[in-house]
Amino acid sequence: MIKYRLICKECDLLFDSWFASSLEYEKLKKKSFLSCLNCNSKKIEKTLMAPKLMSGFRLEKKEKKNLKFLQINNKIKEYQKFIKNNFDYVGENFAYEARSIHYNNKKKSKGIYGSASGDQIKELREEGINAETIPWIEDKKN
Repeated sequence: MIKYRLICKECDLLFDSWFASSLEYEKLKKKSFLSCLNCNSKKIEKTLMAPKLMSGFRLEKKEKKNLKFLQINNKIKEYQKFIKNNFDYVGENFAYEARSIHYNNKKKSKGIYGSASGDQIKELREEGINAETIPWIEDKKN
């Protein structure tokens, strides 16, 4: 048996996996049977193996933290995709557009999303206009 540290080239998740031999790993990789635990990508590679110098507890804790971070990022990206597909983007004019809809009773088939400052969101809420803020992750992939 051999243990390899693997990395997903899509989401950078590090994880360990056991194989009967190095040949078994190569065979599974060639047949695209290896996939990421987080994003199901088939772009899995071995990383450099080094002796374990850190205590297992600290390393495991760090890996769990990394996995939790990736899960949260993926959930935010799901929300962003839903918003982009179901709402109209109004850019920096969010506060103005929200007021126009609220006070002029403009009926829109879709909600809106865009950018607003914390003060603008606070003012909208004080006026009884339902506005929420969510974290927004810019996609770094070109």
